[in-house]
Amino acid sequence: MTPTAAHLRHAWIVTDLDGTLVDRDLRIVPRSAEALRRYQDLGGTVVIATGRNEVSAGRYHRELGLSTPLIVYNGARVVDPVSGTRLLDLDLGTSWHTLCESLLPELPEGVGAVAFSGGDAHVLRAAPSLAAYAGRDRIELREDPVRQAPTKVMLIADRPGLGPLERLAARHCPAARLLQSEDTYLEILPGNAGKEVAVRRLAERAGMPMDRVAAIGDNPNDTAMVRAAGLGAAVGDGHKEVRAAADIVVGPCGLGAVADLVEHIIQGAGR
Repeated sequence: MTPTAAHLRHAWIVTDLDGTLVDRDLRIVPRSAEALRRYQDLGGTVVIATGRNEVSAGRYHRELGLSTPLIVYNGARVVDPVSGTRLLDLDLGTSWHTLCESLLPELPEGVGAVAFSGGDAHVLRAAPSLAAYAGRDRIELREDPVRQAPTKVMLIADRPGLGPLERLAARHCPAARLLQSEDTYLEILPGNAGKEVAVRRLAERAGMPMDRVAAIGDNPNDTAMVRAAGLGAAVGDGHKEVRAAADIVVGPCGLGAVADLVEHIIQGAGR
């Protein structure tokens, strides 16, 4: 029997981009793209949840032919790509002032800082590491000042080992949420932001129980989302924290981690 949407135990797949669906060459892994198309043909729904902004993530959203809301900035914003409406739009609020006045002056040498406001990325503190970051995510870094509390601030270190930087940020911005999205990226978000928060909101809005949602990721910023989903999957070559939190561990990103998850779901539906 060929499974259909009614047979799918997990009717949604929420996937991270970098290191999960998108490989080191910044391409969607072909095997995973094909599997997601098959999943959609069976009636499944695919949602992207990423730390990127809507411009940077939008090209992958379009490549997959999705019309579902796009979760960006690690859940601080949710955008309807059809209408452009922001279904959720948070900012750093009062944490922004203390970040500028107290945290930025104490950042270690080699750590850059970028603030995301509206659809723009503004340099708060220049560092050599920013050029590689901007090139990878294909974003333009602006030098003009930020006029209002931004959606998030990204601290970009020149080497792994974010523990001391995280402790420094937590001391100056206790109301913010801190997430590691790469081994050199520390994100400062609104305290009530998170991929898992955005997924819950979307699921509730659509009348979809969370136990019918599958989620997959590779870095600590995905951990809470993986835990919150009815089926949480970790990429095989992802961070140990995510692997420990997951219900299943699939293969590496480059070999089709998302395809492994799709196959797991479809095989379950066929039983």
